[in-house]
Amino acid sequence: MAEALRPAVDAVFTRLKSSAFHELVDLARAGDRDATATMIAWMQPAIMRYCRARIGRGGSAFATADDVAQEIIAGVIKAIGTFADASTSFMPFVYGIASNKVADHYRRIARERHESVAELPDAADPALGPEQVAVRHELTHRMAELLDTIAPRQREILVLRMVVGLTAPDIGHLLGMSSTAVRVAQHRALAALRARLSAEDWL
Repeated sequence: MAEALRPAVDAVFTRLKSSAFHELVDLARAGDRDATATMIAWMQPAIMRYCRARIGRGGSAFATADDVAQEIIAGVIKAIGTFADASTSFMPFVYGIASNKVADHYRRIARERHESVAELPDAADPALGPEQVAVRHELTHRMAELLDTIAPRQREILVLRMVVGLTAPDIGHLLGMSSTAVRVAQHRALAALRARLSAEDWL
């Protein structure tokens, strides 16, 4: 499944590195509404994929990954006038907003946890039994907990590299790092996660 999606993912990020996208960014921050709309349309798949990687899909009592993606897009539109760097640095700026919005999402969950009520799905997934659903939910929750224990830059690199599907050069371009620095940070992040895994996590 991941391999089948790879061409589409590659196309999205190739477009976001193109000179045409950088021109859209320049026009958007100058106030061109049509350019802004096109720029957002090009970014949206990447933002959605990022949110689904950090939060997961499915209903919740607070916000879904897609809801947070819409918050990110609104934040980008609001903040683009403050972006003063080269257009080639725009996506790291966007991922900075995305990271903050995801953090806000988890803070909301922490504040409202005592009021939460489990939300029933619209329909049962015939491919998964109750135990499988519970295990998948627990794994997603545990992974989110583990990711939050490592440095923010390491967390972003792991998500972008292993879930979103970017290459080390792509991440370096987005985050203003060399490919070697990205690979070193990824190695250290994985080592940190392994060190934090409990015995139960390996069962």
